[in-house]
Amino acid sequence: MTALDNRSSVETSSTPSPGLYTYDLAPTKKEGRRWGAYNVFTLWANDVHSLGNYAFALGLFALGLNVWGILAAFALASLLLFLLLTLSGFMGHKTGVPFPVMSRIAFGVHGAKIPAGVRGLVAIAWFGIQTYLASSVLSTLLVALFPGLGRFDDDSLLGQSGLGWITFLALWGLQVLIVSYGMQMIRRYMAFAAPTTLITMCALAAWMFFRAGGSISLSDGDPLTGGAMWLQILQAAALWVVIYGTFVLNFCDFTRSARSRAAIVRGNVIGIPVNMLFFAAIVSLLSGAQFKLDGHIITSPTDIVRTIPNMALLAVASLALIALTVAVNLLANFVAPIYALVNLFPRSLDFRKAGLVSAVLGLVITPWNLYNSPVVVNYFLGGLGALLGPLFGVVMADYWLLRRSRVNVPHLYTEDAGGDYHYRRGYNPRAIAAFLPSAAIAVTVALVPFFHAAAGFSWFIGALIAAAVYAVIADRSAGARDVDGEAIAVAAE
Repeated sequence: MTALDNRSSVETSSTPSPGLYTYDLAPTKKEGRRWGAYNVFTLWANDVHSLGNYAFALGLFALGLNVWGILAAFALASLLLFLLLTLSGFMGHKTGVPFPVMSRIAFGVHGAKIPAGVRGLVAIAWFGIQTYLASSVLSTLLVALFPGLGRFDDDSLLGQSGLGWITFLALWGLQVLIVSYGMQMIRRYMAFAAPTTLITMCALAAWMFFRAGGSISLSDGDPLTGGAMWLQILQAAALWVVIYGTFVLNFCDFTRSARSRAAIVRGNVIGIPVNMLFFAAIVSLLSGAQFKLDGHIITSPTDIVRTIPNMALLAVASLALIALTVAVNLLANFVAPIYALVNLFPRSLDFRKAGLVSAVLGLVITPWNLYNSPVVVNYFLGGLGALLGPLFGVVMADYWLLRRSRVNVPHLYTEDAGGDYHYRRGYNPRAIAAFLPSAAIAVTVALVPFFHAAAGFSWFIGALIAAAVYAVIADRSAGARDVDGEAIAVAAE
């Protein structure tokens, strides 16, 4: 046994610091990980086909892209996302740790609270907004089934009607219940929701296609051409990647339970390029068929669902959209703040308690008021979203470029001054120095009207600048050691 092996053995058996280590933050044992390719695929099958994503994609038709332009935008975006998410997913599989712990590698055992906190704030806001959107669909369905309920949809308390409060709290409670059973229940719900969503959207697209006589309009009659078309395609592709800027950060929250790298790759191949092009085809069918029928440009699948003449089919379609939105919320907007809160308060919060705190915060911000205020959505959420690119750039540059994927997992949980990730009092000043200026640039590009043409690329601009700056100023003198965390690992859910 070499000196390095002896040193690694001692380090692996060291006792983690209670302020950094809990059951929920601990690495997962490699033996017993259950997430296979299908589970990874269902993650994307649920998340891609969300109401917000359909609204974004259908809006491209209104902006002047024809069907082929929409397909080209999603083909480019899916290739970029496949690369970014696969690299991010591999990090989770190798270490078995969630994102707040993963970011300790670059930012330090205490500095990691910065990226985890930013990611958590974005997620909590969108958790509330997505729940509100789903509750709106449920309210519409209930009024269609029971017209007498319409009288409860006119009053207002804190900006929300009585019926709106009832439907919001019902879906809010459902999500809290699912999360209270942990990641295993979330995995099971995803496995149920994914085929339901795909079947429903396929049926809706087929119904619209035949309703339009077996053909669709390929554009709105005045499509973009030449340079303007290609600029719009590039901007659409970039914005689609930005939408997933949250997921590329904390994909390791899920892949820490993946069986193998191959499972991540197979699930990503089917779930990202294949599934996203399938999504783009459905969008093209829906928008093109509706425009052919009446010259109207739709902005959401709910616009079509409302036109279904059969009440039973209307109910099935609406419930499928609600189930889908709940699945997306659990994946993209609930898990991240849970881990962030556990990381901030490891002595007092576990997965279940943090889930309840996240849900309460998502309620008290009255998300319907956020969603109905363009200023808040654009400046608060847009500004926070722009910060995710620089965070991603620093973390990825540290893990892949500097350390070459070598991680001393036990040292992610120690406050010892000699730990690999202690840096300076638990903070890495070089990572923060790379993050702050790149974040300022990204937010400026995203929010200042003068940079409107480049606003869609703010995530990329911030990520590239942060990665480049950190690669230049990072400390390479300490080297990087590869030590697994099996000795302190817990069973994967």
